[in-house]
Amino acid sequence: MDTSRVNSTELEQFLSKEKEKAMANEIVAKLTHICWDKCIASTPGSKFSSSETTCLTNCSQRYMDMSMIIMKRFQSMH
Repeated sequence: MDTSRVNSTELEQFLSKEKEKAMANEIVAKLTHICWDKCIASTPGSKFSSSETTCLTNCSQRYMDMSMIIMKRFQSMH
């Protein structure tokens, strides 16, 4: 059995999973930055107001929807 081939396959799988994690972290960071700037006008108190909560929810949902559309478009290209 060729152990270099097994190790190579395992390494490729590991790197693929790590790349997915990095992409997810990047999406969360961008989402946080964009939605925070859009929805939070001043320094928040101990809780978000109802309008801030609604804005953050809507903003994050739109961002995630667009991210999924873009990922599907890229997947269909390959």
